[in-house]
Amino acid sequence: MTALGLLCTDHRGEDDYPRIEQLLGSDVRVDLVRLDPGAGITGAAEELRLSGADAVVRTGEGFTHDAEDEANRVEELARQTGMPASSTALAFVNAARDLGATRVAVAAPAGTHEDTARLRGFLRAGGLEVTGTHTAESGGDEDALLALVTAADTPDAEAVLLTDPALEAAAQVPALEKAVGKPVLTASQVTVWEGLRLAERRVHAPDLGALFTRTPASEL
Repeated sequence: MTALGLLCTDHRGEDDYPRIEQLLGSDVRVDLVRLDPGAGITGAAEELRLSGADAVVRTGEGFTHDAEDEANRVEELARQTGMPASSTALAFVNAARDLGATRVAVAAPAGTHEDTARLRGFLRAGGLEVTGTHTAESGGDEDALLALVTAADTPDAEAVLLTDPALEAAAQVPALEKAVGKPVLTASQVTVWEGLRLAERRVHAPDLGALFTRTPASEL
C-alpha cells in the first residue's frame, strides 16, 4: 500500500481526490489532512506521520508564491514532516516536463493581472513556455470544462493546464484530451501524480489521461 498525504488549506476541489483514488484502481490511498490558514504545521505533520504517508503534497493554494519561495516552503515542509514533499504548483511543472511538454497553454481562475503574471513567471522558471493564458470562472460540468479547455488551447501548445484547484475535472480528462488532441493536466490530477512520483510509484491509469499512461520523457 502506498499512502499519499495531501495537505489542504481549504475545501476547494476536495471531492476529486476520492474519485482519483478509485480511478487508480490499485493499492494507493489518498488521505486529506486539513491545515487551517495561518496555523502551524506541527499538528498536521503528526497526523501525516500517523497516517503512514509515504509523501506529502501541499494543495489548494494554486500559484500564490514565486518559484523560489515555493521551493523554500516545500523544503521546510519536508523538514517538518520528515518525508518527501512538494506542492500542486510544482507538480504542474514536473508533470508537464515528464510528458516532454515545454510549451503549455493555461486556463487559470479569474484574478488580477499580478496573479496571471506570477503564474506565467512560475512556469517560465520551471522551463515551460506559456503559449497563451485564458482566465475565466470555471464551471465543473462537462460542457463547461470542454469550453474552458478549447478556449485556452493554442495550436503550438503541447499540453493544456487547468490550474484552478477548485475544479473537479479528473474524471473528464480523457474526453478533454480527445477534444484537443493533447495532454490535459488538472490540479487534483497532478497533485496525486506528484505524490506517487515522490513515493517512487508509477500507476498505469488510462482513466486519468496521458499523464498516467505515457512513458516519461526521461525514459524515451
